[in-house]
Parts: sequence; C-alpha cells; structure tokens
Amino acid sequence: MKATLAPSSLISLPRHKVSSLRSPSLFLQSQRPSSALMTTTAASRGSVAMTAAATSSVEALQEGIAEFYNETSGLWEEIWGDHMHHGFYDPDSSVQLSDSGHREAQIRMIEESLRFAGVTEEKKIKRVVDVGCGIGGSSRYIASKFGAECIGITLSPVQAKRANDLATAQSLSHKVSFQVADALEQPFEDGIFDLVWSMESGEHMPDKAKFVKELVRVAAPGGRIIIVTWCHRNLSQGEEALQPWEQNLLDRICKTFYLPAWCSTSDYVDLLQSLSLQDIKCADWSENVAPFWPAVIRTALTWKGLVSLLRSGMKSIKGALTMPLMIEGYKKGVIKFGIITCQKPL
Repeated sequence: MKATLAPSSLISLPRHKVSSLRSPSLFLQSQRPSSALMTTTAASRGSVAMTAAATSSVEALQEGIAEFYNETSGLWEEIWGDHMHHGFYDPDSSVQLSDSGHREAQIRMIEESLRFAGVTEEKKIKRVVDVGCGIGGSSRYIASKFGAECIGITLSPVQAKRANDLATAQSLSHKVSFQVADALEQPFEDGIFDLVWSMESGEHMPDKAKFVKELVRVAAPGGRIIIVTWCHRNLSQGEEALQPWEQNLLDRICKTFYLPAWCSTSDYVDLLQSLSLQDIKCADWSENVAPFWPAVIRTALTWKGLVSLLRSGMKSIKGALTMPLMIEGYKKGVIKFGIITCQKPL
C-alpha cells in the first residue's frame, strides 16, 4: 500500500524547558521541605525514604504493565494478529475495512516508520533491538526484511515466551530472540545496535529522560533510533500544563492501561537535542491512526470479540471500556500519535 504523507505532517518544534520529564526520585527530592531546624541526618533519612517510595512506585507500575499484557496479549493476537500496535491508514479511511485490511495497515505502520527514518535495505542493518516488543511482530518483520539479528525485550513473560514460540514456528529463531527485561535498564553493552526500535512502548515509561538515554546508549555510532508513541499535544507558548479537563481525560486512560505521566512530541525532541543527537525529525500521524480505535471497538463488539473478551479477564474488559476515551482524546486533539527519529553521531 503506497504511503501518502503530506509535507505538513513534518513538524518543526520550538525548544522549551523540559520540566515534566524528571525522574521520580529527582522530582521527589526537589520537593523536599527546607528548614533550618532539619538536621543533616534527618534530611538524609527523608531523601532515602522518598527515593525508596519512588522506586516502589516504579516497580508497582512495571508489575501492573506485565500483568496487563500477560492477560491481554492472547486476546489481541486472536483478533488482531501478532502486531500489537496501531495501523497506518489514509486519512478518513473507513473503519469497515476487512480484518486483512487492518492487518495490512499495521504492516504499513512499520514500513512508514522505517521510510520516515530513512532506513532502507541499502543501509546494511545487522543488529536491531525492539524495545517493548509485544509478541515480536515487528522484530520478525524487520528480521525478514533486512536479514538482521533482532533482540526484543518486554516486561511480560507471557509475551516473551509467545514471541519465541512464534519465531520458532516461522523458522526465524536463528535471527530473532526475546527476553524479559526493563527498557530503563537494558541488559546490553553500549553501542551495539544499528537500529533501536520502540513501537508504542514509550508511553509506558515512567522516566522519559532515562528511557531516551538508554535508547541512545545501546545504539551504535551512526545508528538510527525510532520512537513511535502516544503523546499529549504540544503545549502552546506560555502554557505550563494541560488544561484540567485534558489531564483528567488522560488520567482515566492511564488507570486502565498502566501508563505514567504523558509527555509531548516536543518534549522528546528536547531530550534528543540535549543529548546532541543528529538528524532529529518528528511528525504527527494522528490523522493516519484515527480509524484504528473505532475498528478495535467494532471487532470487540462481534460475537467472537465479546466471547474472547469475557474469557480473557477483567483487565481486558476494562481496556475495552476505556477505548472510547482514546477516540475522544484524538478527536479533541489532546492525544497525538507521534514518531520521533534521530541518528547517533559517529
């Protein structure tokens, strides 16, 4: 399916202070009360306690993410196949596309992301890390396309096992492998991947700055980084935060999908600029993914979808009930679907 991206989809973003991306521990420390009567020992104890609380909060979030995908991945695969991400559609596409049409749109999302980042078969990509790999659909596709070695990481043991099983079934286990690992503490050496791929995993990261630094760390010199993720809208000049109703909408989505605080596409750009990355580009693909959530709801309301939903458990049911909020977020311009890409200097 041929891509049709308007030039206006490429965004030139102003730089601004990234105040919303501090790590939880740094944020908590910055809020510590100051008092002339507080002893050094007491201050130290307070700092340790708050850092421990932040660590506990992150661990609880990661456990929730793992449990969510342990429970829901089978349902998703049964209805939508092995690509656990949005499809890329022409604007105003009908949600009445066949199931095969939606799966083609998911493949197109991979192809459009590679094209936007300038990743071609001539680039000689040899090693790829798929950060937040789901059940490995992107890894297997990229490995087949480029003949590259792909390693995927996920917090979900169920996803990692299923991804490895599918790789074996598709005779790709010599090229791809999957393991349980934390994207914020990746178990890889510095500078070893030609392509660092994150397809809709950034929204789960509680510390966006650390997330980006890890992507940069494992990228090889000259390597390409691609982040495709849910974002909130860019703040206007003079705005310090989203409007209360916008934040309330995102908070309701966060509770169901185990998401920490959201950030904007421009926040990601600022982070990459602060790390002196090259060829930084971003685009808003919200219009191209708009048909996706109505399509997911439509399939969930089929007999097969309802039976599978009830069988999979409460997390899946809560996820289904939250889907209309995603549609509302896109329609009102609060939620944006962004791609951000850059190159690590040689």
